[in-house]
Amino acid sequence: ILRGERYSFTDRISTAVDDYVQNARRGGKGGGDAVGWGCPRVKLAMSELRSENPVMSQQLRTDPLRHLRALEAACHAIASEERPGYDKENVRVKVALSGPLGSQPCSPRSLTSASLKQLVCVEGVATKVSTIKPKVVQSVHYCPNTKKHDNRGYVDATDPSLGLHALDAGGQELPDRIINITSSIYPTKDKEGNPTETEFGLCTYKDHQTITLQEMPERAPMGQLPRSVELILDHDLVDRIKPGDRVQIVGVFRALATTSNGSQSTQGSFKTVVLVNNVQILGRDTSNLNFSVQDVRSIRSLAQRKDILEVLGRSIAPSIHGHEEIKKALALQQLSGCEKNLHNGTHLRGDVNILMVGDPSTAKSQLLRSAMTIAPLAVSTTGKGSSGVGLTAAVTSDPDTRERRLEAGAMVLADRGLVCVDEFDKMGENDRVAIHEAMEQQTVTIAKAGIHASLNARCSVLAAANPVYGQYDRKRRIQENIGLPDSLLSRFDLLFVVLDQLDPETDRMISEHVIRSHRSLAGRGTLFGHGGADYDSEMDEDESDDEDMGRDGNGDSGAKSIWQRSRHPSKTYTLTQDRDDADPHSSDVLQHDFLRKFLHFAKARMNPVLTDGARDFIASRYAEMRSRQDERTLPVTARSLETIIRLATAHAKARLSDVVEAEPDCAEAMKILGFALYHESGDDVAPVGKETTQVPSVRTRAVVSESDEENEAPSADLKRRKLNGDDGLSPVQTLKATIWRTLQQNDGAMPMEEICPDMEDRKLVATAIQEMIANDQLQLDDDVVYQLQ
Repeated sequence: ILRGERYSFTDRISTAVDDYVQNARRGGKGGGDAVGWGCPRVKLAMSELRSENPVMSQQLRTDPLRHLRALEAACHAIASEERPGYDKENVRVKVALSGPLGSQPCSPRSLTSASLKQLVCVEGVATKVSTIKPKVVQSVHYCPNTKKHDNRGYVDATDPSLGLHALDAGGQELPDRIINITSSIYPTKDKEGNPTETEFGLCTYKDHQTITLQEMPERAPMGQLPRSVELILDHDLVDRIKPGDRVQIVGVFRALATTSNGSQSTQGSFKTVVLVNNVQILGRDTSNLNFSVQDVRSIRSLAQRKDILEVLGRSIAPSIHGHEEIKKALALQQLSGCEKNLHNGTHLRGDVNILMVGDPSTAKSQLLRSAMTIAPLAVSTTGKGSSGVGLTAAVTSDPDTRERRLEAGAMVLADRGLVCVDEFDKMGENDRVAIHEAMEQQTVTIAKAGIHASLNARCSVLAAANPVYGQYDRKRRIQENIGLPDSLLSRFDLLFVVLDQLDPETDRMISEHVIRSHRSLAGRGTLFGHGGADYDSEMDEDESDDEDMGRDGNGDSGAKSIWQRSRHPSKTYTLTQDRDDADPHSSDVLQHDFLRKFLHFAKARMNPVLTDGARDFIASRYAEMRSRQDERTLPVTARSLETIIRLATAHAKARLSDVVEAEPDCAEAMKILGFALYHESGDDVAPVGKETTQVPSVRTRAVVSESDEENEAPSADLKRRKLNGDDGLSPVQTLKATIWRTLQQNDGAMPMEEICPDMEDRKLVATAIQEMIANDQLQLDDDVVYQLQ
């Protein structure tokens, strides 16, 4: 098989030997005058072996160690012919098999007793990495009395040759000899009792390392702890994996019959490990998003919309009422800015950190969960449930070998992803200090227990906290309410204060929104005992129309619509609310899967740069914010300047633009930053100048900001005109307004046949009533129509 010309295995073996020789001359990975480094390793894909010989490929999976030894012997024979003398230092070619072996790789959770002694392909996250230690393979002892040397080989429980038949000088298996575990006691005397001395310079060693591979957090079942498995790496495979790396491992799943000190296990259960054969580092994109040509077309078409940020904002957590500015900020956080590494070694982060502080029951935790479902890589934790080292990294001691090993924390595991920290205010002071470096420099430096390491923690932080006094006290400064030091607050790009306003109109909209959510979740069942077949029929028809129009509205019936009708309208409700004729999707939201694809595409593909106009705009607005700073607002520092750049860059990514422009990118960034900066009520802090209409001063549960009677009057007048049917409405909408006024004049209840008795088209009346029932305006019970106040 290996001598065939189809896959050029012979050339691969020769190249592997040449690469090994070059690395040996350079001293391996670290340079110097090392004689050798690791061993040559030839990569063979299982698909190639399967196409050449399906029977051998299946035998390789079921009995891997025996066939791997035969493969390595065949590779050694070819290498000796192609590169004579390569094995003069007792070096032999190793084989690395690349997967996946089946339809998809497995996880540590799926490794059961049925997988023992078989070749497996496992994916996971490296959480614990031990130090590299030499393990003796063969020792040489010298006896001064007899002037002779004696060799002794060592086989432990993790040796791949354990349990195989021994080989003779010609490489043939000896059926009557089995390789067993040898004693780990170093000999001090020969067979005749003469004392011996160990010749350490002549002994043969191999590098040895153990790693704990944990199940990926996003793939673990809900409510269950992630499973883990221990990996055994030897020779050139060591020092390839760092804590937090996502890897794909191909190896042999084996049960160890002995403990770490070599004694036999007396229990019925045994420790299991994976003898690693090949290591492949996976990218940080674990979302497994598949983009079709139609997806890319839809993404580019959607990015041309002028209200793209509003579309993304209302598509994030549509079941949560209000918080529109916060949702826009979450969309920009998913897109993030551009990371920059300067020539002098300075690292400028591109990730956006957001903190939400506010009253209880304002959907802060639900926003965190929604962000987790959108992000390709997200790690969730809580303030009380995690310590400082649990968030960053820790040095632990192995209970078996008592050696020190490095264990990655949540922020290291979420490298290139999102960390959601709920109950941020419950975290201890010492624990909060530990994440200062990770939030700004995006690295975790460890210098303890003789280990000095620096790990990457390039992640965004989304945190939620409650005020110090339980409820937000508007008479106190923001720093007094939050109770967090300024050094930590300055590391958050955006800080949103979410208040629970006691407003009857706002409470009514929230209650209607929650009730509508429960109705949507109940399925298409009966509604108030009537009309089960007509439940939400208008929305269903609209969705089917969207699907028929295709993703781009070009009539491609083979493509699924990227839109879905929003069952949770976030704007102030009016009886005649309808879609804008110019934009049929003015109130719709994006499909969840397509939203993830759009955010991932824009974040990974675009790298916009600032234009001259954008730089001047940012500089002038930053100076203006500094001049407006007082004791009632958060401090405006140079980090706020970087925040504007990140938000503007993220908005440019949403437009799939290569440049960041003053309009609309920087303007939208300033709106969101201004919304986050001026957190007190309008009586305490009032924005000045032309920004008065752009910067809301209070965060509320509803979309509508605090407004006085002058702002409410036009809205009430508009609603009154629509109820009177004086706005050019359709017949159904005019009939709805008539029905509404008639019910008001009859104390909110009338028999259905007495409503609009002069109308000959009773079907039109029934349609209007059903639509009003679907919109939670009316209730039908025993043919009596009730008005829902």
